[in-house]
Amino acid sequence: MKGLREKSNESVGSILPVFMIVLFISISIVPLGSGILTMFLFGTIFLMIGMALFTLGAEMSMQPLGEGIGIRISKAKRLWLPLICIFILGALITVAEPDLQVLAGQIPAVPNPVLILSVAAGVGVFLMIALLRTVFRWRLTALLWIFYPAVILLAFFAPKDFVSAAFDSGGVTTGPITVPFIMALGAGMASVVSGGRNGEGGFGLISLCSIGPVLSVLILSICFRPGASSAPNAIHEASTTKEAFQMFLSELLVYAWEVFLALVPIVGVFALFQLVFRRYHVNQVVRILVGLLYTYVGLVIFLTGANVGFLPVGQMLGAGIAKGRHSWLLVPAGMLIGYFVVAAEPAVHVLKRQVEEISNGAISERSVGTALAVGVSVSVGLSMLRVLTGVSIVFFLVIGYGIALGISFFVPGLYTGVAFDSGGVASGPMTTTFLLPFAVGACEALGGSVMTDAFGIVAMVAMTPLITIQLLGLYSNLHSHIVRRKMSAEFERFADCIVYFEDEEEEE
Repeated sequence: MKGLREKSNESVGSILPVFMIVLFISISIVPLGSGILTMFLFGTIFLMIGMALFTLGAEMSMQPLGEGIGIRISKAKRLWLPLICIFILGALITVAEPDLQVLAGQIPAVPNPVLILSVAAGVGVFLMIALLRTVFRWRLTALLWIFYPAVILLAFFAPKDFVSAAFDSGGVTTGPITVPFIMALGAGMASVVSGGRNGEGGFGLISLCSIGPVLSVLILSICFRPGASSAPNAIHEASTTKEAFQMFLSELLVYAWEVFLALVPIVGVFALFQLVFRRYHVNQVVRILVGLLYTYVGLVIFLTGANVGFLPVGQMLGAGIAKGRHSWLLVPAGMLIGYFVVAAEPAVHVLKRQVEEISNGAISERSVGTALAVGVSVSVGLSMLRVLTGVSIVFFLVIGYGIALGISFFVPGLYTGVAFDSGGVASGPMTTTFLLPFAVGACEALGGSVMTDAFGIVAMVAMTPLITIQLLGLYSNLHSHIVRRKMSAEFERFADCIVYFEDEEEEE
């Protein structure tokens, strides 16, 4: 009960600020009807309950399962078998990712199964590369310098209507299911290879798994050549509270079946792993099964609230501001929403604690949270500028990733791993279910291309932490260097004083 209470507090803190912002905008800038506000209120309640159950369930089930599999894989004598297993695991976990389900539903140009399977294959392949990196101790920076330029180069050959969606897929893949499992998997593998849980080898898996989907979707777009969809998304508004409840209930049954199909393979993997290796005791097995049940129920409730309640409101707010006399208000409004959305992400709180532990308190949780919030706020502002002007996302990504990769030469590899992992953490469920529809609604209202101008906001949000966390690491190094120099100077003065007094005593 204590864990559920903590997760409930986190979920309330995650959703409530966004609810208050929407309420403020609906009063001051974009008046919303009572029907859409009722749906949003129901969606807020659903998201609070769903996120609490889901995060608790993922912590109880995904983390121990990922760590146990990571330890077992790293102990295998033949490398080819773990590689096959980790590919299958990565693909299965990705298929169950709620953020990916939400994103796929907003890209009508490609059938959902095709897009999801393509992204899952990309995660599986790069999870294999992450395993090879851990085993052979390859430097993360070297791999990033190989794959990110390859991604940017491939973007020039892909259809321009699909580039933004491809980069968004990398950000949404590392969501609430994938992050705890992959981080635990990395910790398990690093504990065997390096003999400890903490260290550079335990970070970087999420960053590599974020590259795979981008590459796979770009390749898919080149081969599949999907066409851009210009049809606006219809917004269904309930006229009464009863009608709103019926809409949520009908969608709840739909997502209950979809999530069941998504989680069945994961349960099968756990059962097979336990039967073969007998790793977990009876109490641990019961705890993991209960966690999987929490995960299932929470994910169903979360997806229902996101798609029925949050997604339409975000789209309507974006369209309302864009249609107004001052469409430029999209930029400050987007920055305000972005600031609070990233500050409210539950996974960001975990990241802040990690950075403070790594820096031994030199970088506080508050400074990390402020840096991420300000950075993502700027990213959303730039994304709204893209919606207004139509500037290609490749321009921003080349500059952003260029800066991030350049900074990596001047900070320890540990900070680089944390920074590139944090990009996937920052672009969580709130970004997918609110910021992206906000951009889509604004783009449709202005008559722009949704595929080129609206999509890409998740990628922008995922890019900023790469810079801010490394800058904090650079600051930590400089601060430590200054402290050491001051201590050295104080020690020298102290030594001079001792020598002086010794000379005085000899003269006497």
